[in-house]
Amino acid sequence: MRWRVRFLDTRPLRSSRPFRDLWIGSSASQLGGQTATVAVLAQVWDLTGSPVGTGAIGLATGLPMVLFGLFGGTLADSVDRRAVVRATTAGQLLAAAGLCAQALADNRNVPLLLALVAIGTACGALGAPARRTFPVRLLPSDQVAAGLALTNVSFQAAMLAGPALAGLIIARWGFPAAYAAQAMAVAVSMLAVIRLPAMKPEGVDASGGRRRPERGGWGIIFRRPTLWGSMATDLSATLLAMPIALFPLVNEIRFEGSPQTLGFFLSAVAVGGITAGLLSGTVTRWRRGGLVQLTAACVWGVALAGFGLAGPLWLALGCLAVAGAADTVSVVTRSALVQLETPDAYRGRVSSVEHVIGVAGPELGNFRGGLLASVTSASFSLVAGGLSAVLAIAAVAVASAPLRAYRTPSASAEPTARGVADAATAAG
Repeated sequence: MRWRVRFLDTRPLRSSRPFRDLWIGSSASQLGGQTATVAVLAQVWDLTGSPVGTGAIGLATGLPMVLFGLFGGTLADSVDRRAVVRATTAGQLLAAAGLCAQALADNRNVPLLLALVAIGTACGALGAPARRTFPVRLLPSDQVAAGLALTNVSFQAAMLAGPALAGLIIARWGFPAAYAAQAMAVAVSMLAVIRLPAMKPEGVDASGGRRRPERGGWGIIFRRPTLWGSMATDLSATLLAMPIALFPLVNEIRFEGSPQTLGFFLSAVAVGGITAGLLSGTVTRWRRGGLVQLTAACVWGVALAGFGLAGPLWLALGCLAVAGAADTVSVVTRSALVQLETPDAYRGRVSSVEHVIGVAGPELGNFRGGLLASVTSASFSLVAGGLSAVLAIAAVAVASAPLRAYRTPSASAEPTARGVADAATAAG
């Protein structure tokens, strides 16, 4: 029976109906989101024919993610988190319906299209911190990492299948059908959220009214070496070694600019991530989450440095697959550690910081990589970035002994009870 441990741990889907509903809804929403992303990109290009136009999509999504994500953290620590996610999911559904309507009306106004994208993104960012706290409230502590691994697998699958599905839908039925698919996916997610139990943060009264969040919600990150160490590890990996902006240049220099090869680069990362997710049963049962994250983040940096030096296509793709697998392991262990180590009264705000780091780090990392490559070379940028990430992560490991020694709490430790005790300690 030991061999089963190496595969995807599906205990959360069997042990918790609310988590199973949440996973199904989130999986549908992620697939719909990927479909809409491709549709927006294609429609803006169709309307403008300009990279400036398509670049504006990043502005319409990036700013709302950061601004509303941080505010969403405070909101998630003030009211019932289920109510927050219900309301924000309803907003996403309305934005998706608006995108479908503008496509049916043959809209030629790019600012209107981007405004609808920004509204949907703002709603998603506002609800993201509250949504991130759900697994730790729905699952025993020893299954939280497994639940996050399942969520990551569905995300990687959506990344792999969503763009291809969007291309088929747009080619056959046009933009309205792609946006309609997103709206239906968000509706499935909405139904799943409606079925969830109430999830008030610690300290909210029985009537569910709003309350003033516990003081020190942002500072708790710096008071706990496990939290700042875990987030610093992730930021080091993405800020110093993000490779995606360099894919076209590497493809042009080494592989004659083939569009097919460029697609292989992106797919290799996703394939590595899915493979790691499907084989995550072993990792999610290891209790040394901090050490696992540090190791996986270092493997990410080494693999991307290898990609920078790789000559044959098979070796380049192999390095990217290893990087994708390491990224999945790092993300799953970090997410579980952050949720388990944060007292419930502070979880929304801490989750919002984690969300912003997860959004801003890769974008800034891609900018850094492209800027360095413009004055040196793609290979130098990749190798220097990967090795710099390893050195930075090693520095975090030295500075944060509690992160290295962190162990996942046993299943007997109830999340709510831990949150009350930890909140009292932090407040004192």
